[in-house]
Amino acid sequence: MMSAMSKYDVLVVGAGVLGLSTAYHIKRENPERSILVLDKLGGPGQGNSAKSVGAFRNVFSSRTNFLLADSTIDFFTHVQEDLGHDLGLVFHGYLWLLSGRQYRRQEENFKEMSRRGVELRTWEREDLRRMIPDLVTEFEEGDEEAEVMGLEPVERGLQGVKCGSIDADRLVRFYEEEFRRLGGEVRYNVEVKRLILKPERELGLPGEPFVWQDASVKGVETVRGEEIYADRVVVAVGAWANTLLNPIGLDAFMRPKKRQVFVFKDERLERLFHSEGFNKEGVVPLLILPKAGILIKPEVSEGALWIECADNLGRPFKLEDDPQPELTYYTGNLYHVVVKYLPCFRDVQPVNMWAGQYALNSIDKTPYVFEEAGMIYVGAGSGSGLMKCDALGRIAAALYAGEKEATLYGGRAFRVSDLSVKERRVERETFVL
Repeated sequence: MMSAMSKYDVLVVGAGVLGLSTAYHIKRENPERSILVLDKLGGPGQGNSAKSVGAFRNVFSSRTNFLLADSTIDFFTHVQEDLGHDLGLVFHGYLWLLSGRQYRRQEENFKEMSRRGVELRTWEREDLRRMIPDLVTEFEEGDEEAEVMGLEPVERGLQGVKCGSIDADRLVRFYEEEFRRLGGEVRYNVEVKRLILKPERELGLPGEPFVWQDASVKGVETVRGEEIYADRVVVAVGAWANTLLNPIGLDAFMRPKKRQVFVFKDERLERLFHSEGFNKEGVVPLLILPKAGILIKPEVSEGALWIECADNLGRPFKLEDDPQPELTYYTGNLYHVVVKYLPCFRDVQPVNMWAGQYALNSIDKTPYVFEEAGMIYVGAGSGSGLMKCDALGRIAAALYAGEKEATLYGGRAFRVSDLSVKERRVERETFVL
């Protein structure tokens, strides 16, 4: 049991994938520093990291998003293939099913991505019919359901090759184990109540800090009354960031929004699951339907298909400690689109479902890493935090060290201030369907 007041070099709040990646990289570069990670839950990645579908891609129009994701995917590969840690890494690919209109609108993006080094494959309608016989690529003339829902025929498929899935739990445990191996300390079941804001020169007067005093975040107070101090505090709590930053007047640049996953495993889906010719696993890639961005992911470890759809308009921004899935969101909503393109899902019920939350940056959907008042903030992952986690951890470690550039895995340089507030330099992501 720690004393009521403790002091560390670095205190990281949040043991999700971003918090543990950041803690690991700071410790790796500063082995002599004392670093503590706190989390209110009982183990690593038990919040929204555990509820992630674990999908990753490097298919982005934005150079920033590409660098963050591509280098992180390379690190995943290094950990599994070179270091021998089984992360459940599977390169099954992503397959965007596109109407002619959608393909033409994005064609310049596809060319630019290819020039940048993104490996893409284009499949014609005839290829898709042959390789995914369960897929409906054209609707009959006068199909009222398709017309009412605004469904378009599938003309082409665009496959991202360096895309796939990872076991999120194994990934966070890798970071935690490596952090501990280096001498880092982790405490679970410790909920942070507030950030402690103090003046640089304390006068011992009630009401400090005053507006004329230079103040900074010096530590945290837990719900049990412990005060833990550090030379630098890192906040990486995902969807919960506003609960800590709002009270001291700082902006987390994100709002939480519920996302839901529905799991299907049925003999009627076997042929779809085992669609061959796209990858060495002989499974269907992660499919993105032309309507509403509905995605269907193969979960190779269990022979199942997972369905998710990020609904925006109509879904409130709301923080929920224990978000619950809504069966009617699938049966009364997504189902009608899914069965038009993939009739094999007709009358198939999900065998499992759950809900988590995105820390959604609605402006540019790109994460933030910045320092303010002695606190480093890593967050606003917007649903892609896992696939960018290693790069973000390295950028946060470089910020901690006062460096202007971070070296991402593989040697590529990244300007630290690009993800900041005051000197932010990120491109608008235009590959949005």
